[in-house]
Amino acid sequence: MKKKHIFWKIAGGIVGVFVLVVIGLAIYLKTALPDIPVENITVNVTAERVERGAYLANHVMVCIDCHSTRDYGKFSGPIVSGTEGGGGEAFTRELGFPGNYYASNITPYNLESWSDGEIYRAITAGVTKDNRALFPIMPYPSYGTLDLEDIFSVIAYLRTLPAVEKKTQVSESDFPMNFIIHMIPKVATPGTRPDTTDFLKYGEYMVTASGCVGCHTQMKQGKIIEAMKFAGGLEFPMGEIMVASANITPDKATGIGNWTEEAFIARFKAYDLSTFAPFEVPEGGFNSIMPWTMYAGMDTTDLRAIYTYLMSVKPIENRVVLFKAN
Repeated sequence: MKKKHIFWKIAGGIVGVFVLVVIGLAIYLKTALPDIPVENITVNVTAERVERGAYLANHVMVCIDCHSTRDYGKFSGPIVSGTEGGGGEAFTRELGFPGNYYASNITPYNLESWSDGEIYRAITAGVTKDNRALFPIMPYPSYGTLDLEDIFSVIAYLRTLPAVEKKTQVSESDFPMNFIIHMIPKVATPGTRPDTTDFLKYGEYMVTASGCVGCHTQMKQGKIIEAMKFAGGLEFPMGEIMVASANITPDKATGIGNWTEEAFIARFKAYDLSTFAPFEVPEGGFNSIMPWTMYAGMDTTDLRAIYTYLMSVKPIENRVVLFKAN
């Protein structure tokens, strides 16, 4: 009887210690992380940087895509004029995310009090001014590997945006992501933009900057499935329809393996707003989540490099139904 009493006393003590450890770990994750310092950075806003930043933010990294209001009543959801940078795009549980995440306002209305170092940390390490961890639907792990000058150019451009007076909802994560999210941000490890003549390396850089993998790879609990990189199939409910991202691996049967470079470039340039007018999509009609009208403004050299790199990745057979009833 006495032995049983001692056993339960010891067991109770072990459970108590375990509970304390778990509570301590939870408090640590919630209060001490993310632990990413703000760098002392001053970005000089020059005409050259603003021009480069505008190109990147609108046609490559497409920051303005997620951080604006898109008109999904028209094909490809073009940006609603006057909302550029105002935020609000939602990435919700209904889309398969482990919580509800909202793109923030990145115009001076919200960022005016942020230092250049704080903006840099948010873009490249995923930590806000008030030390909140961002969910990596904002592809900061990729942005943290880009050339410093490209990031500085984006910051310079954001400083010049017209202020959009709009407050956005605060993102929220479900359990256990509400703890895990604090461990995701990492200190940026900037790289160097390759020479544009090295199409393979430069193409990889541009694919990273463009965030292709994020939409063209299926996810599980908000994380991409590595074995299916670029194979498409990520679904996006759009009202009565479900749209899926295409397989952009060089698989000849189900991907873009039979596409020529010219066809690849022409697919993008077909939606250049200088010649293409986004049309109204009837209810239940085919639409696309892909911001074609933004990517259409990408330089032809950059598109050629992207094509070259995509043709070098592993071909994955994955037949995707791009459009179906929701």
